[in-house]
Order: sequence, then C-alpha cells, then structure tokens
Amino acid sequence: MSDTHDTQASSRLRLGTRGSPLALAQAEEIARELERLSGGAVCGTAVPFTTKGDQLTSERLINSGGKGLFTRELDLALDDGRIDIAVHSLKDVPSELPPGQEFVAFPPRADPRDAFICKIAAHPRELPEGAILGTASLRREAQSLALRPDLKVVTFRGNVQTRMRKLDEGQAHATWLAMAGLERLGLTHLAHPVAPEDILPAAGQGIIACVARTGTLTAPAREAFTQMTHAQTRQSALAERAFLAELDGSCRTPIAAHLFRGGGACELRGEVVVPDGSQRWTARGTCPLDADDETLMALGRRLGREIRDAAGGELPAFEED
Repeated sequence: MSDTHDTQASSRLRLGTRGSPLALAQAEEIARELERLSGGAVCGTAVPFTTKGDQLTSERLINSGGKGLFTRELDLALDDGRIDIAVHSLKDVPSELPPGQEFVAFPPRADPRDAFICKIAAHPRELPEGAILGTASLRREAQSLALRPDLKVVTFRGNVQTRMRKLDEGQAHATWLAMAGLERLGLTHLAHPVAPEDILPAAGQGIIACVARTGTLTAPAREAFTQMTHAQTRQSALAERAFLAELDGSCRTPIAAHLFRGGGACELRGEVVVPDGSQRWTARGTCPLDADDETLMALGRRLGREIRDAAGGELPAFEED
C-alpha cells in the first residue's frame, strides 16, 4: 500500500505471521491494538505462514541454515506485497533487516525471562545427576551445561504443546520455554521462571516487532504503530540488537543480551558461551535512562567488541551434526 491509496483500501492491513498458536496470538494482539489506537480507522487480519523453521521438527536450526528460518517466508511475502506487515518475535529476526524493510512498532515487552519446565525440579541445579534436558536453543543448551556439565541435552523442536507432550512421554526430564510465550497462551502455571541475572535471555526475548516495507504505510497506520511503540521496549531492542550485530550473531553461537533498568540508569549485559558450557565471556555497561538511539546502539557495539577481543577475535560456535 502507499499513501496515495484511498481510506477504504488502507483500512485493513494484512499481518503476516507464523502459523503457530503463539505467533497467531501475537498477530491478533497487534490487530486489536491497531483498531483501538486508530479509533477503528485501521484494522488488521492475521495471515499465517509455515516457515522453514516450523517444518523442522527433530533437528537443529544450524543444520538447515540457522537464523532467519522463522522469518524468510514473511520477508518474501512482505517484499512482493502479499502482506502489509510482518509480525515477528524479535529474537527470531536476523541482526539486519532485508533491504527496503523497517521496524514500525515495538509494543510493550512481555516477560523476558526463560521458563524452566520440569515436574521434578524448579531449577536446572536441582535436577538429578545425568538428567536429560530437551531444548532446540543453542544458547539455553550452553547456559544449562555451564550450570550443570553432567546434563545430557537432546534436541526438542515444535510448538509449546508439542514440547509438553514430549516431556509427558518421558523423552526428557526438563525443557526450556520463554515466559513471554507462556503468558500469551495462558500457560504460566507450567513454568518455573528463572531470573535474567541467573540465565541471561536471548537478545530481544519477549519483544514483538512489526516490520513494513519502507514508506508504504498510510498516515493513520503509521500513527497507530507509533502510538503502539513502547519507548523502553524500543530502547531494549536497539541496544540488544546492536550487541548481537557487532558479534554477527547467528544460530551457531550461543549469545545472550538484556538491557536492565535500575538505580537511575540502563545497564546492558551481554555474554557469549562456549557450546559445551565450559567457558563464557561477559560484558556490561551503562547509559542514561533517557539515552538516545545512537548512545544505546554504541553501548551494544562496544560490549560486543569487548567480548570479541576477550575471546581472541574468534567466537565459539556449534558445528553441524
């Protein structure tokens, strides 16, 4: 769509999303907010897609191309005009958007914590010796092994319901999920949330990102997305993604980052973990609560460089199976 389209044509936006229950819930949340903030002038309809990442049910993402597997189909649909907005979980978005695309909204961040899912323990430290942990996240695998080198890690893929079924079937003693997703699905009763200070989340975890083709939104739609954007969430997205970009973050390297607030300042913490958990590099730095975009991104880039230098310039990475 363009600014020259009439009001009737621009009143309903096609919101591209993955087809999982969680992703659909996120897109429907965006649709409701669009209608509310625009006073009904702009509406949204979810358009589900099955991404290549969704089709992988038993193997690691790195075996099929890594980061971008959950966004590529939406990127293409946005570029060729099949959708007007791509609604992403920010942690799935590569560190650079495709050319001609831009972020137009960052709604308020949901709970960024990781959720430990287990019926016999509330934390990885409490698992019995040699317990089996199921996860598809290389970050969570490395961080878990850093806490408990004795754990056996198996690959868990699929949506929340699939992973819970695998636990019930005894394929593993425990798994990890994101608290944000469990909140949106009304399943927080299943979780033992772990503080970010203990398990640092993925960059952007808990943040929904709305992406459009540059310059294509009507004025009412752009205004609604501007109102939808939460200033602190946007700050977190910029700082954490700058850290990720500086490290050229991919699915092969276990990277975590989170922007904390307290004591009158923002503190960005970042880390890179060796795949087997045997070593990690951490960095942290502060900036004012009202820091501008460039200050936030400069902080992320600086901490990324510090870790790269500490690691000797070569970041540890998982190998394909």
